[in-house]
Amino acid sequence: MAKMIKVTLTKSTIGASPKQKKVVEALGLKKMQYSVELPDTPQTRGAVAKVSHLVTVEEL
Repeated sequence: MAKMIKVTLTKSTIGASPKQKKVVEALGLKKMQYSVELPDTPQTRGAVAKVSHLVTVEEL
C-alpha cells in the first residue's frame, strides 16, 4: 500500500495569490480546517510546498 499524507487547510486563502488558490483547490481543500488524505508522491509534495504556509501536513 502506498504511503499517504493528511493535508489540512489551517489558514485562509484570503490574500493569497491566484496561483496559490488554484493549488489549494487542486489539492481538494474546500474550506478552513478541511482535511484530505493524498498519496505521498513527488507531485503532491511539490503542490504542498507551494502553499506550505497555508497548510499542515501529517504523515499517516
